[in-house]
Amino acid sequence: MMTGKGSWTLTRQVFCFIAASCFTDLISGQIRYSIPEELKHGAFVGNIADDLGLDVSKLSARRLRIISGATKQYLEVNLGNGILFVNEKIDREQLCGLSFTCFLHLEVVIENPLELYRIEVEILDVNDNSPTFLKKDLALEIIESALPGTRFPLESAHDPDVGSNSIRTYRLSPNEHFILDVETRGDRSKFAELVLEKTLDREQQQIHQLVLTAVDGGTPVRTGTALISVIVLDANDNLPVFEQTIYKVSLEENAPNGTLVLKLNASDLDEGSNSEIVYSFSSHTPPRVYELFSVDSHTGEIRVKSVVDHEELNVYEIYVQAKDKGGPYAIPVHCKILVEIVDVNDNAPEVILTSLSSPVMEDAMTGTVIALISVTDQDSGKNGQINCEISQDVPFRLQSSFKNYYTLVTADLLDRERVSEYNITIMAIDSGSPSLSTNKSIFLKVSDVNDNAPMFSKPSYTVYVTENNAPGATVCSVTAFDPDSHQNAFLSYSILDNMIQGLPTRTYVSINSDNGKVYALRSFDYEQLKDFQIQIQAQDAGFPPLSGSAKVNVIILDQNDNVPVIVSPRPNNGSAALQTVPRSADPGQLMTKVTATDADSGQNAKLSFQLLQATDRTLFNVALSTGEIRTTRRFGDRDFPKQTLLILVKDNGQPSLSATVTIIFLIMDSIAEILPDISDLSENTEHNSALIFYLIITLGSITFIFIVVIIIVAAIKCHKYRNNVHDCSSPFGNCCCLQHLNAADILKTSKINFQVTTSSKVPPDFLEVGGSGPLSHTYYYKVCLTPESAKSDFTFLKPYSPTKPKVGASTTDPGGVERNGHAPKTLNNDLSKSNFKAKAIKSRKSEWDGNISSQVSHLFLQ
Repeated sequence: MMTGKGSWTLTRQVFCFIAASCFTDLISGQIRYSIPEELKHGAFVGNIADDLGLDVSKLSARRLRIISGATKQYLEVNLGNGILFVNEKIDREQLCGLSFTCFLHLEVVIENPLELYRIEVEILDVNDNSPTFLKKDLALEIIESALPGTRFPLESAHDPDVGSNSIRTYRLSPNEHFILDVETRGDRSKFAELVLEKTLDREQQQIHQLVLTAVDGGTPVRTGTALISVIVLDANDNLPVFEQTIYKVSLEENAPNGTLVLKLNASDLDEGSNSEIVYSFSSHTPPRVYELFSVDSHTGEIRVKSVVDHEELNVYEIYVQAKDKGGPYAIPVHCKILVEIVDVNDNAPEVILTSLSSPVMEDAMTGTVIALISVTDQDSGKNGQINCEISQDVPFRLQSSFKNYYTLVTADLLDRERVSEYNITIMAIDSGSPSLSTNKSIFLKVSDVNDNAPMFSKPSYTVYVTENNAPGATVCSVTAFDPDSHQNAFLSYSILDNMIQGLPTRTYVSINSDNGKVYALRSFDYEQLKDFQIQIQAQDAGFPPLSGSAKVNVIILDQNDNVPVIVSPRPNNGSAALQTVPRSADPGQLMTKVTATDADSGQNAKLSFQLLQATDRTLFNVALSTGEIRTTRRFGDRDFPKQTLLILVKDNGQPSLSATVTIIFLIMDSIAEILPDISDLSENTEHNSALIFYLIITLGSITFIFIVVIIIVAAIKCHKYRNNVHDCSSPFGNCCCLQHLNAADILKTSKINFQVTTSSKVPPDFLEVGGSGPLSHTYYYKVCLTPESAKSDFTFLKPYSPTKPKVGASTTDPGGVERNGHAPKTLNNDLSKSNFKAKAIKSRKSEWDGNISSQVSHLFLQ
């Protein structure tokens, strides 16, 4: 017993027993737990491992499982610690309805070895529902002549909870006319009756408002209310009377609609309309009764309205009231009918496969447990007694372990290659009359054992391969079969070691180990190898592995891959064969015979001869099959003394290959006749044409290379010219950027005005040029003067614009000129040694004044 704040009481009861008919390795037992409803996911129910004495570390390996007959998996077990916990929130009212007790029946199945335990989990009610009335406003008509003590049944409240959490009592709001009497029914439910304590006076008060409160017994207490309006009626002094207050009847379940259950008979001593009685269900009749039964308001017959199921409820309580037609003041009277539902065999047995070991090894021993089966029947008594059997001839049998549980075991040895799977039909038959049965099919696979070696479709194969095949081409494909399955039938192909012409087989062919395709590793030559043999082995992946082998004879087929070779006559100088023929030869005389060979065989080596070209086709003919060349007529004086024949030799292959030979016949009158110039015989027009073609290509290439060299030299000179223009760092240095420019050419392109002056500050071989506008600085240029300078040639230096240096600072360029525009002392010494140059410059200043500006402008524009 465990209690605590905010927790629930957990009661565990362990009941263990061993069935007399079960196996030594099958243990049975029963455990009972109690938990409240509405627990959250993960809530603790019990420790199955501790209660059953199981090793927690072996629960996963032994495949412990929880099997529930409910539609939802409300409970689950943690295989890590053996704790049974709530997997899904349990609503007791939804699970068990109004049943006083509520149980979840579970089976704990443990395999290897097989063990079975039963668990009953009692779901305790929690006060999670408040009482409710079907109608919130109740109207009750009471005649004013009603005597004190008259009782009026009130509508009962409904509370889905059970036990102490269901309705405990009813309370009535304080008033002076009525009190409340609470009674208990046979099913322990409460219902209230309003008791008149003080006579009513309609003239004083026509309607009385009362509040009826239903109170349950839970903690905390929950309540529900309804408003009762008591309407006071005028007197009708005689009430209807039933023959019995309580009626008991029996009714078979599944009775057809309209079946008569009971005919009520109430009497009234009044006369007229006050004695005419109307029957109806009273207000506190359960809603389910309205769905299953009907009452005739005039005859009082109660009949079946819908399907009545014994498995749903075996007893129904029906409350009927009888009321006369004595106007609005008629008072109803009540009676109770107890309808007992008699069970009929209307439910077929249910077969549940609790555990299945599939697949089963084909070498399993006889008596091996395959499956655990449970059978149930919702019917009761004899209708719920079940017998199970296998309905076909299979190597299995059923053994009863304990009540409603069977084990399926092997009854004979299995052979997967003969039967790889079984569809076992188990038939469960109850003992009802007539009996009902259910068939359950169990699909069982037989797992393979490596007990069959691979086999080839044929012990030997003969394949043909054409020579000159591409390396890697498929030679053949062999297939072996293994009746085993999976890994035991997974075959790997290999070529056994062997020698072919002194070399290992693996240098000739290879095999795909997965599909048995054989590939050539080299190109075969029929002329060298005409056939060979290989041994192929197929081995499965079983343990231990098994293997089989087959021989493959590979025949090489000839291909027309050899050109005929001329044996005779042999050509002279590699060009033509020379033969002498007497002019006096007779017609048909054999002149020579062309002999050739072909390395191929068969039709590929069968040769034929044909005359392609001849100087005179009327002089000679060639035998088609022998190659003999004979004269067809006598030689005449007009026939050329040199006759050239081109003979074609071809084989009979597809496509055919051929060779040619040129034969020159020299017709001589006598042996002393001078032979013609042999050099003429060796002329080869094709050779000369090819030589001319090669000469043209060579000359064209040389010309192209020469042009490219000229372009490269010109580009280098231009590049040097531009570098000289832009790299002069001194206005008076020895670097000449442009030499011997023609002044007349510069004047043609000059559009800028310059002033050229001479100064004592400037050396005699330099000019001082000042510009206007954008050329607002002074520039110095070196003039290259020669005694032959008749064309006014001069040299430009990089323009230099003197700037005033800072006080006390003087910067000198590498060329020896100060940045402030004054020449250094060394330059002044040079002035005294160049008086003739200065005079020349002054005398020619007038000639240069007009063109220097244009030349300098052209320089800057470039």
